[in-house]
Amino acid sequence: MIHPSAIVEDGARIGDGVRIGPFCHVGPQAVLGEGCELVSHVVVAGDTAIGPRTRIYPFASIGHPPQDLKYRGEASTLRIGAECLIREGVTMNPGTAGGGLETVVGDRCTFLAHAHVGHDCRVGDGVVFSNNVMLAGHCTVGDYAILGGGAAVIQFARVGAHAFVGGLSGLENDCIPYGMVLGNRAYLSGLNIIGLQRRGFAREDIHALRRAYRALFAPEGTLMERVEDVATEFEKHAAVNEILAFIRAGGRRSICTPRETPASVA
Repeated sequence: MIHPSAIVEDGARIGDGVRIGPFCHVGPQAVLGEGCELVSHVVVAGDTAIGPRTRIYPFASIGHPPQDLKYRGEASTLRIGAECLIREGVTMNPGTAGGGLETVVGDRCTFLAHAHVGHDCRVGDGVVFSNNVMLAGHCTVGDYAILGGGAAVIQFARVGAHAFVGGLSGLENDCIPYGMVLGNRAYLSGLNIIGLQRRGFAREDIHALRRAYRALFAPEGTLMERVEDVATEFEKHAAVNEILAFIRAGGRRSICTPRETPASVA
């Protein structure tokens, strides 16, 4: 179902059951999976593929050229997964030569009004961006992470799976999986306990994560020394090992740390 006022250019591939509302513009390289809906005034540009049953609201700009002054028009892509919700005014950009030429968004993600996904980002499944979240280029966001309203993430930063970035936070370092960061500049304030409970993590797993967190950010020794100690103690605990792998993998940014030692934090 395509509204008469919509423009769908030759070459666009439109799946079964797609609904394209008034005043939308779909470019010639776009792919809309089955059951997608562009509510109205949506623009899908460039080499952009949108997964099945994703719904996009008015004035979203999806797939326009990257906001990178080094971009020189090289062919690049934007890939958005299935069953995502993309609200009003959201912007998502494709990749650049400096970042692998691809931006990827997973399945079942929610992007509330005026959120931005920059070039060359990798966003996992089940992620939630509240209103006005700003994700700079080359960032990675793990599965089921939640970013609160107005949060800003610096380029090349990593947000681990199941993490929580508080509203209006300015994140200039990496947030560990299951962590919670707050403030400007953001600091590690603990674990995302509420998120873990909502995701159905067992009580014993949450207690193990608490113990590992306290050991990782204790004042004694270096971080990498504490990583090895925790690895020995929690050898068979998958969630703890996910945090350890994240720290060991490293990145261009440092790891967010607490302002106080965990033992003194309520």
